[in-house]
Amino acid sequence: TANGQVVYSIAEETERGASVGNVAKDLGIDAATLSARKFRMITGSSKQYFNINASTGALSVNEPIDREQLCELKSACLLNYELVLEKPLEIYRMEFKVLDINDNSPSFPLSEYHINVPEFLSPGARFTLPNAQDLDEGTNSVQNYTLSPDEHFHLEMQTRFQSGSKLLELVLQQPLDREQSALQQLVLTAVDGGDPPKSGTAQISVRVVDTNDNPPAFDRSTYTVSLLENALPGTLVVKLNASDPDEGSNGDVIYSFSSYTPQKVRQLFSVDPHSGEVRVNGTLDYEESSSYEIYVQATDQGPVSMAGHCKVLVNIVDANDNAPEVVLTSLYSPVPEDAKAGTVVALMSVTDQDSGLNKQVSLRIPPGLPFTLNSFKNSYTLVTQGKLDHEKAAAYNITVTATDSGSPPLSSQKVIHVEISDINDNPPRFEEPVYSVYIPENNPLGVLLCTIKATDPDVGENAYVSYSLLDGEIEGLPVTSYVSIKSDSGNMYAVRSFDYETLREFQVVVQAQDAGIPPLSSTATVYIYVVDENDHAPQILYPTSTNTSAALEMIPRSAYAGYLVTKIIAIDGDSGQNAWLFFHLVHTSDPGMFRIELHTGEIRTTRKLGEDSTPTFNLTVEVRDNGEPPMSSSVAITVAVVDRVSKIIPDTRRHIKSPSNYSEITLYLIIALSAISFVFLFTIIGLTVIKCYRYSLYGDSCCAGFCGVRERSPAELYKQANNNIDARLPQGLKVQPHFIEVRGNGSLTKTYCYKACLTAGSGSDTFMFYNTCGPTGTTGPSAVMTERHLTGQSGQSAQNLIILKNDSITPNEPKHPNPDWRYSASLRAGMQRGELYHLTMISAYSVLCIWRRQESYVEDQEGLISSGQLSPVLLQVR
Repeated sequence: TANGQVVYSIAEETERGASVGNVAKDLGIDAATLSARKFRMITGSSKQYFNINASTGALSVNEPIDREQLCELKSACLLNYELVLEKPLEIYRMEFKVLDINDNSPSFPLSEYHINVPEFLSPGARFTLPNAQDLDEGTNSVQNYTLSPDEHFHLEMQTRFQSGSKLLELVLQQPLDREQSALQQLVLTAVDGGDPPKSGTAQISVRVVDTNDNPPAFDRSTYTVSLLENALPGTLVVKLNASDPDEGSNGDVIYSFSSYTPQKVRQLFSVDPHSGEVRVNGTLDYEESSSYEIYVQATDQGPVSMAGHCKVLVNIVDANDNAPEVVLTSLYSPVPEDAKAGTVVALMSVTDQDSGLNKQVSLRIPPGLPFTLNSFKNSYTLVTQGKLDHEKAAAYNITVTATDSGSPPLSSQKVIHVEISDINDNPPRFEEPVYSVYIPENNPLGVLLCTIKATDPDVGENAYVSYSLLDGEIEGLPVTSYVSIKSDSGNMYAVRSFDYETLREFQVVVQAQDAGIPPLSSTATVYIYVVDENDHAPQILYPTSTNTSAALEMIPRSAYAGYLVTKIIAIDGDSGQNAWLFFHLVHTSDPGMFRIELHTGEIRTTRKLGEDSTPTFNLTVEVRDNGEPPMSSSVAITVAVVDRVSKIIPDTRRHIKSPSNYSEITLYLIIALSAISFVFLFTIIGLTVIKCYRYSLYGDSCCAGFCGVRERSPAELYKQANNNIDARLPQGLKVQPHFIEVRGNGSLTKTYCYKACLTAGSGSDTFMFYNTCGPTGTTGPSAVMTERHLTGQSGQSAQNLIILKNDSITPNEPKHPNPDWRYSASLRAGMQRGELYHLTMISAYSVLCIWRRQESYVEDQEGLISSGQLSPVLLQVR
């Protein structure tokens, strides 16, 4: 915006470097900020006449000014400058009035003039003399004329014209006598009003003749005419009329320009010598000059010609013949897209060479643009008024239309190209918010998982997207140990080979970040699912055999048809259909003697053994999974036929294993058993106290079975032994007194009921359990005997073998086996380590409480390692 104006006056021809003033002080500007604010002076002149000192703000002359050359015929000589400052944008107007000095001497058009004077003229006759011309103005122009002393003539000056010009006349004082003096030599001197004054002279030669004594006379001394500036050449301006009372040739009048008419005016106009018509001879321009003075003389044709003079004042009427012109002073492009409303984009000025209404100009720009125009006099600023968005429009071509108020109006256009610079205002956007990747296990290292793609609508560095993984952990390891991502392309690669059995799925967070300042980012979640492959062959846990020996199983010779010989326990590290196991009897020494359940792995006899049966049978069982292609394992089993199973002592060597492998687990088991023993002891004491308290209610002083016990029914004993289990049974489920449901921890596909029997004549209270899962590599059959004391009502002990018998199930019922169905974890742990169950008789009717160890398995380099806690299982024994 324009902030002020200052006017300076300076004399022409002022020397270069002369001080004019101080712009900073005169306009109230801090001189120290001029350079930083990139000041500049703008003018329409072709020369730069002034300079501004950037450090002090002093204004000095850069080039001397010649007023007469610069302004020519103009009465007032003005120079207009604009001082433009940035940050913020400010405009100051400076006007310089060029003052005239007396640097030009008066001069006459001709150095010598000739005047013919009839000798019979009476005193008072007047002869017009030429005026001197002085390029200076005001007091420095011609102010006075003097004539050299002469007794016949004197000089008179008259102001006859409206413009104030002087009419110089030579007046006859005494009659002339040609015989005495035929030629008079006079010197006419023109003096200006300068200090010191300057002068110019002309020689006046007066020749005395005997001639015509009446000059032509115009009907008016001054003719005033108005003429449109667009008048075509040949247009009549005015018709002059002059008359001469003389007769003959002395009365014939000829019209011509007088010596007062400037040469430029003679080029624009013409006068007919006979008719006196003044016509347009050139192109008029109001903007160059608004009026012209034409001096015309009428001269007769007498022997001694006489002339009359008049002035034609032509006033030029402005016509709307100049279209306005838009001048782009400053352009600030590109404009950042986050520029606030009111930010200056361009600085313009408008000029129109016409005047009046024709000079009044208005500017406009097309509607719908985020820009507007602000005006101050003839200066305009293009500023922002709406929100800019580089992504919607990267540049604008703004057409500025300037229209004047003439009739018809004239207009012009100026196209301003404004670029919008991008800022980082858009974060990268992913094509999908969530990615799901499925990768088969055992993949090669460096395999391409997927390509993450994000786009940024910005441009340049603001649109350059780089990808990275956010910090995180998967199974206690950093994300980068599983996958990697290429920062420039978004390709995600596998750093390791995945194992479905170890890690089935995981997720990573990918960040897309642009290169703007400050950078913007967004994230997407990538879910990676490991697809299982059939890469694990079935592992047979029980029974086991080696390359040199087969697993040993024993059946009594009295075994009936359908007798359970053994059960193949196998697991598969895969999952789904790859973990479905099928059992096949691929070889047997007696093909018709044994059969195996396809899904359960139970080996049973097909018929009753005869007395003449062979003592041993050799079987080969193959366990095959359901993968594609399928994988299998096999085990060789030797079935020995014996008379009494109890007489066979298992080989303890099958369970010998280095104690160093279980040193740490043994410590945990000792701690767990100690805690369980404490809880068990605390329970026994509590039950004893309650029992004594109940006996005291009946008046019996004995308790705990020392003095006798009150006989209870079997149902009461069963209920007391299984009170905790009854709470877990579904409502309405009836359980027989001699059978109780025994559930594993998910290892078996079915629920089994077991019946334990003790003979009345048993002489030992020791129970022996066979270890049904020996460690791999043990040679030969083996068994472990452990003594457990069972205290009953009679106090007797018995040597008994508890045989677990499976109820009948549907043999060919196909089911989807769970990977954990094969065998109980606790049972596997007990068999793997050669441990037996703890049995305790807690009632007179021999209710056994079997403490099972619930364990889970983790496969390591040495085999199966178990850990877990104890849980009770109740068996009713009769």
